[in-house]
Amino acid sequence: MKYFLILSTLIICTSCQFFETEKISSETFYDEEVKTINWKDVDRYPAFAACDTLSTKPNQKHCFEEALAAHLQQGITAQGVTTIKELNDTIMLSFSVSEKAQISILQMQMDSLLQKDFPHLQDSLHYSLEALQLVAPAYKRGIPVKTQFMLPIIVKSVEE
Repeated sequence: MKYFLILSTLIICTSCQFFETEKISSETFYDEEVKTINWKDVDRYPAFAACDTLSTKPNQKHCFEEALAAHLQQGITAQGVTTIKELNDTIMLSFSVSEKAQISILQMQMDSLLQKDFPHLQDSLHYSLEALQLVAPAYKRGIPVKTQFMLPIIVKSVEE
């Protein structure tokens, strides 16, 4: 009987309320999760066909930048641009890649003298960039996202 009394007292003292866990609302969980996300970075960069199989972020970024630079350089070279004076200028190109892997130019900042010397250079860059074919957009947590990039294009004359 003594054991029964001790056991009964113990059961009453340790009722179910001590074993309940605190419930977190879905809004609270969502707010906490949103605070931990770095919105300035993506999990996977937009990909060209040659870059689609790369698995690490640094390799994806490098491949994206190299393929983009090579394509733009090829577009400018195909135009046959020549100059008799020394050039060393930078064009700032701002563009976005949509969730459907579509590239669109947001802004292009070019020095007025460079634009005067090469009136078709801006059109050539527009055409080259919009002709690019991406196979995948950028991804953040498995969801395709829109990304924006700022690309400096250095225009420099070389002696032959």
